[in-house]
Amino acid sequence: MKMKQKQVNDMSHEAFVLMFGPLFEHSPWVAERAAGSLPFADVNDMISSLEQEVEQASREEQLALLRAHPDLGTRVRMTDHSVQEQSGAGLSQLTPEEYEHFLTLNKQYTDRFQFPFIMAVKGQTKETIREALRERIQGAPEVELQTALHEVCKIGRFRLADIVMNEMEEKAMEQAKGAERIMYYGKGDVWVYRSYAKPLTNITLIPESGFTGRDNVLFGMNIKVAVSGEKLFTSFSEGDNANVVATDSMKNFILRKAGEYEGATAEGFLAFASRLFLEKYPWMTGIKMSADQVAFETLQVPGSNGLEAGNLVYRYSQNEHPTASVELVRNANEIVVLDHAAGIADLKLIKVKGSSFAGFVRDEYTTLPESSDRPLFIFLDIAWSYESGEDAFDADLGRYVAAEQIRDIAHTVFHEQHSLSIQNLIYRIGQRSLLRFPQLKEIRFESNNRTWETILEEVSVGEGKVFTEPRPPYGFQGFSMTKRDLEGL
Repeated sequence: MKMKQKQVNDMSHEAFVLMFGPLFEHSPWVAERAAGSLPFADVNDMISSLEQEVEQASREEQLALLRAHPDLGTRVRMTDHSVQEQSGAGLSQLTPEEYEHFLTLNKQYTDRFQFPFIMAVKGQTKETIREALRERIQGAPEVELQTALHEVCKIGRFRLADIVMNEMEEKAMEQAKGAERIMYYGKGDVWVYRSYAKPLTNITLIPESGFTGRDNVLFGMNIKVAVSGEKLFTSFSEGDNANVVATDSMKNFILRKAGEYEGATAEGFLAFASRLFLEKYPWMTGIKMSADQVAFETLQVPGSNGLEAGNLVYRYSQNEHPTASVELVRNANEIVVLDHAAGIADLKLIKVKGSSFAGFVRDEYTTLPESSDRPLFIFLDIAWSYESGEDAFDADLGRYVAAEQIRDIAHTVFHEQHSLSIQNLIYRIGQRSLLRFPQLKEIRFESNNRTWETILEEVSVGEGKVFTEPRPPYGFQGFSMTKRDLEGL
């Protein structure tokens, strides 16, 4: 991956520091000094210049740079980069016991070396980080100082790679938005059923959900694929099919690739198949795949300990189902992920009481009475995206968020709290979801109010009412949230 060097070399001193200052935690002086060496021959020359400034800094400056880093696994205020890096390694989801253990080890390390333990945590887990911390506490002070500075430079390289990728994705998005015409074609209703796919494991457990994973003995999807590229124009304008891949071929391609996929998530399969498609047909410049997952429920059968879950007979579920989508584009000689989303669709929840709707605008058009305790029936579609798409594509990273967990958060929040409105309800569902899963970048909602019409307020015996389906017009709500909505919590 290469950044355009002319773009860097044309930067002003201030712009260079603004873009590359965050590579080193709260220490823009590194980029300020390296900017004096502009222009650079290439990105590696720029990296070397930045790292040279760290190496040539005074001992006091080096210590200040190290001390600007937060302790790993603690809850102090951090830069956005550190938040994402620690979250990516699972350090934002420690149990109380693990948190206390990290506090103890960090204190021992800081007391010994007078600066915090620093490690480039990308690709690491909380277990490997904890083991490295234990080992490095035993190191010699001068050796550990150099190790810590080396890790600081490694973190800078990782952050630079993220900057390069963000620049590429933004450029690809601008190119897509600036296209002169809409032009695509594809195939819908590509039904894929794979048996004995890789089980979905390594799920982060949350108190709202008993979901621990999915055996994926049956892995089903209904996929829609669309492709684009300027070389398709003549198929529209002249009927020239020289660059047209038949949609039947697309279907067969997807079905065959399902047999090669070694992952456990629908998002991962879509990204896997999309990338291979663009590699197979290099004149295609973009591809978008979306899928409705087919849910299969495990049935209980008699076993040695009574009824227990079997692994042979499953029931095709007609209830809510997970969804997924990815969009990849060809940017120069690279294929990059432009967009991704996961979700759950057709979730239907009814709360028999404990919801209200009052205080809304009343005027000559208002006929709806206010209610302090009503049944509430909602249809709900939820979608979310990750800070890093790899968390959706590779469940082995340990940061995959299962649709079943978001579903369970939704009904738990609905159960726990008196609902003042559907708008307030979906806000609180989003808030809880983002708190539980800091690896998520955004969560989006589309909801319908399908509350039944009350026919009888009382029944002849006991507590109860009689309802019927509502009249055809229904209310709906749309809303999105990011981690900015959690500030101050």
